[in-house]
Amino acid sequence: MDSPITKRLLAKISADGVLRARDAVREGIARTYIQKAVKSGQVERIGRGLYAMPGKVIGENQTLLEATKRVPNGVICLLSALRAHDLTTQNPHEVWICIDRKARKPSIDAPRLRVVRSSKALLFEGVVEKRVGSHSIRLYNPARTVADCFRYRNKIGLDVAVEALRECIRKRRSQMDEIWKYAKLCRVANIMRPYLEVIAG
Repeated sequence: MDSPITKRLLAKISADGVLRARDAVREGIARTYIQKAVKSGQVERIGRGLYAMPGKVIGENQTLLEATKRVPNGVICLLSALRAHDLTTQNPHEVWICIDRKARKPSIDAPRLRVVRSSKALLFEGVVEKRVGSHSIRLYNPARTVADCFRYRNKIGLDVAVEALRECIRKRRSQMDEIWKYAKLCRVANIMRPYLEVIAG
């Protein structure tokens, strides 16, 4: 019969989808209980320090959650943020995440990451939260994401950036003044201006 602590561990993993070992320890669940649950097949290790229910299919949002648990000071960006906002037909095989320019590059086995860097002043501009189970992930809002796509157009392609802008306006995910605000902040206003005039015109 499972101990009360094991039952609490299983309930937490089931509710959260993905559990970080250090979060379990913080709530009074010793690592030995996690290890026993893994050994008995009740819990599956899906990455270093990350656990889920056995055979659980990790969806896109769960993968984003897993990434933000592994890189807690990062922000989901570019293709991954576009996908989360339903602004692209792209299906990235990596999680795009933005970190501070001076931060150490994350060294993790899963999920696969594409890291971009930002100044500290700009890192948390335009951040919103999206609920995933009982947790939330940080990602850039649609307007900031579109501006970033033009800023990093050499990494993702200008066609993807233009598609994102078109979809953002068509689906009314952002007001024009908000898109323009982030275009200026990201220093891509001159690059975006002709596309904004054609798409919005």
